[in-house]
Amino acid sequence: MDSPNEPIVQATDLVRKFGDRTVIDHLSFEIQRGETLVIMGGSGCGKSTLLRHIIGVMKPTSGSVKIFGEEITGLSERELDKVRRRFGMLFQSGALLASLTVGENVALPLAQHTDLNPGEIDEVVRQKLEIVGLTGFEKLKPAEISGGMKKRVGLARALALDPELLFSDEPTSGLDPIMTAVVDKLTLELTRERGMTAVVVTHDMTSAFRIATRMIMLDRGKIIAEGAPEEIRASPIAEVQQFINGEPDGPRPLNLSTGDHAQLAHVRPRPLVVARGRFQRKTP
Repeated sequence: MDSPNEPIVQATDLVRKFGDRTVIDHLSFEIQRGETLVIMGGSGCGKSTLLRHIIGVMKPTSGSVKIFGEEITGLSERELDKVRRRFGMLFQSGALLASLTVGENVALPLAQHTDLNPGEIDEVVRQKLEIVGLTGFEKLKPAEISGGMKKRVGLARALALDPELLFSDEPTSGLDPIMTAVVDKLTLELTRERGMTAVVVTHDMTSAFRIATRMIMLDRGKIIAEGAPEEIRASPIAEVQQFINGEPDGPRPLNLSTGDHAQLAHVRPRPLVVARGRFQRKTP
């Protein structure tokens, strides 16, 4: 039995390499019960890869990942399944099965991991759909509902087993501002009113600052900033300010090749100018 005082997730000196390329570079952090940790950073910074390691889908090159106090990096799939029953996962696309109805999609974890009878499963499905504002949508197919509704169905399925911990990968990606606010509101209700712990991977800064109690920013596989939202807003780190303010020019310029990316830490970009309808670098 894990202690209520220990971190619900703990990563220690985590490394992931693909060949000679290091995607996760000696990351260490903890996630405490009841908090909402937002993991953010630009495309290719390693945030989705990090999430896959935390949930046990990928194995690290080295380092440790503990969930609920249990080291998961060496567990078998059967052993991992026991851990996964205690957390829910909302995928970026919703990951609904097109051949199943909304209700059948939400019922999948219940059918796979519980001994509930069909009537009991139907009742749980109804309750979870009610939480996400989709009462009465059980019989529709995913093709018959909007993208925002699919995200909410995915959230209902993630909540089916009443998890202690919820992981969300880009939960507001592709949503309009109103639907983004709806998904954020649901996340806040789950964490602040129901006491759930949440880990959210996102590059949506409006959403991130709305829901986070703590934030981590990754850059080239390393944590370059960590703290409460107000601390991140006030960060003196230029890369953080460029990212959260959506500035096109700064420490992370528009680069033309992978070689340019490899030199980012050493070369200060020149300002962009428009010439002949194209972006070019201004010569010194």
